[in-house]
Amino acid sequence: MSRNFASDAFIYGLQDKVNTHCKISICEGLLVSSASMSSLDIPPAKPGLRERKKQQTRATIARAALRLFAERGYDETTLAEIAEAADVAPRTIFAYFDSKEDILFSEESGYLDELKRTLDERPAGTTTVDALREFVGCMKSPDEDDKLRKRVIMANPALQMKMRARHVQLEPMLAQSIARDLGTGPDDIRALLIAASMTAAFESVRNLFFEAESGGEPVTHEESMAILDEVLEFLRGGLEAIQRD
Repeated sequence: MSRNFASDAFIYGLQDKVNTHCKISICEGLLVSSASMSSLDIPPAKPGLRERKKQQTRATIARAALRLFAERGYDETTLAEIAEAADVAPRTIFAYFDSKEDILFSEESGYLDELKRTLDERPAGTTTVDALREFVGCMKSPDEDDKLRKRVIMANPALQMKMRARHVQLEPMLAQSIARDLGTGPDDIRALLIAASMTAAFESVRNLFFEAESGGEPVTHEESMAILDEVLEFLRGGLEAIQRD
């Protein structure tokens, strides 16, 4: 699954390569692990024809909906219009999505699942901060659909609130991972505070992009990444200091 930012600073602005201080990147580690597990060099199984058709239909619906949201407005677009634009029956949409909101944020759940997997499977000695920096660094640059999705969300304050609501699981996810770094439970106040700081950092960078899109001072990906990396490096130093105590 490609990592598309359908939201936030995570999702829109933080997709260029991160300046990492890890000796071995998580991306490289995943490749090494994959190679070790494939001693017979057996290529991964490709999805069958049925599954590929399902993926294509899902993608077609999502693209059609996104373009209609941009042209007519999110609230003004109906599911029937999306079905017509995607050349599918209205009931077909519900085989893939629960609602218009689910279509718009269709990348989000997969992204959070992938982030959780990255945190859970990070190599020994790799902190949560290191894993986050590498996770962002492995992301592809935003494509036209990502940019279009961003404009749709930016134009609708209610969607911005829903986007934030979908990230409520991010902070406890980080807290659990940091608690693992500290060798404590997820209710450790130190883990909770560091997780809150990390979440606030991503929120702040995302807000910079929102302001830039709304006519504020332009912010490049490189600038946003430099800001975020400085904050994460600061938090990394604090986390390491706690681990030494």
